[in-house]
Amino acid sequence: MTKRFGFSQIVLLLAALVLAVIWLAPIAWAVATSLKPEAETTVVPLQWFGSEITFDSYALVLGTGGIVKWAINSTVTAVIVTFMTVLFSAMAAYGFARTQFKGQRVLLGVILAGIMVPPQVLVAPLFAEMVSFGLIDTWWAVILPQVAAPLIVYILFKFFQDVPPELEQAAFVDGAGRWRVFFTIVLPLSRPVLAAVSIFTFINTWNNFLWPFLVSTDPNTMTLPVGLANVVQGTFGLRYAQIMASVVLAGLPLLVVFVLFQRQIIRGVAHTGLAGQ
Repeated sequence: MTKRFGFSQIVLLLAALVLAVIWLAPIAWAVATSLKPEAETTVVPLQWFGSEITFDSYALVLGTGGIVKWAINSTVTAVIVTFMTVLFSAMAAYGFARTQFKGQRVLLGVILAGIMVPPQVLVAPLFAEMVSFGLIDTWWAVILPQVAAPLIVYILFKFFQDVPPELEQAAFVDGAGRWRVFFTIVLPLSRPVLAAVSIFTFINTWNNFLWPFLVSTDPNTMTLPVGLANVVQGTFGLRYAQIMASVVLAGLPLLVVFVLFQRQIIRGVAHTGLAGQ
């Protein structure tokens, strides 16, 4: 039996197609530009395809000796930031959800106020702080400021509020302490939301360019976006084919992460209620 679509379903489908085109068009343009000869990237009028398909821009970008090191740096940084962010945010969120202490609402309000502060506003004071600690050109300068994530605290706080307290009370009766309950009961029950926020944090850290660019001048501590940005800016100006090749190369790991963990992302969004926000 053929399924017939109603008017509202057709409208939603068309809207989804329009959004898909808007989101995918820049990606398609980046791929097409990266495959053009460099001299044809600035011709007027602009054309989607060049006179030939060439991988010279990829060869030039990959030919730089630091790309493997930068990829490793990005991976290590993203993994450490994700682990620390999720762990500390979960601990803070659970504390707010299950304990009562003086000034709790004020402190929670201060943390949630951080959601409304644009990260760019904090760049100058954070940079001065890293300079005073002598952490410039170290991994800690890249990692530590990214660990503070008020939005992750809020998401986990709302989730922990919905966890039935009876499950924890039964463990307390058996003699379990607060830490044991947190690590053996609460965290296992929170795997969907933890997986979602972990993936979001990993992607955000991998894509972060501004902060690592400011605190990393040593090629040994550069992340992949920063290193590739330095490669494509040469003496003779911007090389657009190489820029787009760098963008494609930097985005491939994220595409792999999304393909492998898309179920966890969708499940986590459903559990946290992010779909309606």
